[in-house]
Order: sequence, then structure tokens, then C-alpha cells
Amino acid sequence: MKIALFGYGKMGKMIEQVAQQRGHTIVAKVDVDTIDIDFSSMDVAIDFSMPDAAFGNISNCIENNVPIISGTTGWLQNYDKAIALCNEKRGAFIYASNFSLGVNVFFELNSYLAKMMKNLEQYEVSMEEIHHTQKLDAPSGTAITLAKGVIEHTNYEHWKLDEGKEKEIPITSKRIGVTPGTHTVVYNSKVDTIDIKHTAHNREGFAHGAVIAAEWLVGKTGVFSMKDVLGL
Repeated sequence: MKIALFGYGKMGKMIEQVAQQRGHTIVAKVDVDTIDIDFSSMDVAIDFSMPDAAFGNISNCIENNVPIISGTTGWLQNYDKAIALCNEKRGAFIYASNFSLGVNVFFELNSYLAKMMKNLEQYEVSMEEIHHTQKLDAPSGTAITLAKGVIEHTNYEHWKLDEGKEKEIPITSKRIGVTPGTHTVVYNSKVDTIDIKHTAHNREGFAHGAVIAAEWLVGKTGVFSMKDVLGL
């Protein structure tokens, strides 16, 4: 495949390595200062850019009939617009807060546990996420996805950064060193604690999942998720 990278930071460079190892070609590296973009050269685009650039990148690709996946977080106020545009133009689009295959299994585990815990009101839910100091948004998109998974299946209604009130899931965000990403979901009661945890050892898992999603998306029409890619 001929892949365009929108955003050429650490993740973009890692995706480039993984894509080339899988036999693909990088035909464009679109970053802040890029002016001329040849959409006709691309089979698919992968966006790991900045929150204020993501929606523009996604829209431009859809308008130019280029399938695009995006792992950029912090832009979701425009997510419904992206879906509407994709459907209008019969494009192809995947957004995921985290493309790691292991994290997407973790999302399913989180939802399954939440279903089991729904009627056990003696347990209070909290979450913690730890990332590197260069991560701009807090809480992470992955933590928000986990919180939504709990909210969908329990009596919780919202999530809240730091301390939560009644029916709010408190999410603690820490920025430490070069930590790729650690997410913990905790159910705590007076008598015991249940927690599930995912720890990323490096960025390669995110990049690998993103390339697999791009391979899967080519030739399709519609808005999809990693659940579709993995058949979960």
C-alpha cells in the first residue's frame, strides 16, 4: 500500500518503520509546514497529528476519496461532523483512541467487568492513567473510552478529571518520564479491591495496530472501529 502519514512526530516515525517492515511505502509525510499534498498518490492515510489539525486532515482525505484512520485525541468535538462527511462522501474512516491490539481487548474486558459489577453498588469505580510528559491532553483518550465503557453498563453517568462526585468516575492523570501508557480501572469496596490494568511497554503496539487498521480499511466504505478490524 501507499501510505500517507499526517503528523510525523514520534508516532509517525514508528508507524513508518512498522509499515515499511510490512512491505508498504510511505508516499507523504504531512506535518505543520507542509503546503502541497498530492492526495492522488495515497491508498490510505494515517493521522497522528495535533488536536487542532486532526479534523482538517480527516476532512481533506475524505473529500479527496482517501481512506483515513486517526489516532489523534483531543478533537472529538468535531467527531460527528467527520462521520456526517464520511457518510455524505461515501468515504472510509476509523477513529480509535488507541490502536493497540492489546488495549482494544482491554476495552472489551473493561465492558464485560462493568456489566458484572452493575448491581454491586458497594464498589466505587476510579481510574488512573500514566503517560509521558509530552502528552498534551488529560485524561487520555484511552481513559475516556474506558470510562464510557463503564458508564454504558453501570449507574455512573459522567467521568471527571481528578475528584469525582456522586455518579462520576474520577480519573487521575499522571505525566511521568517517557511512559508509553498505563491504564488502570479500579473497583474498590470496604472489604476488597478489584482492578484491571494495561501497561504498554513501548509505542510499537500502537503503530502495529494502526497499520493493521489501515490495511483492513482499504477498499471499504463507511465509518468503522477497531472492534470491526479485530472482529470483536
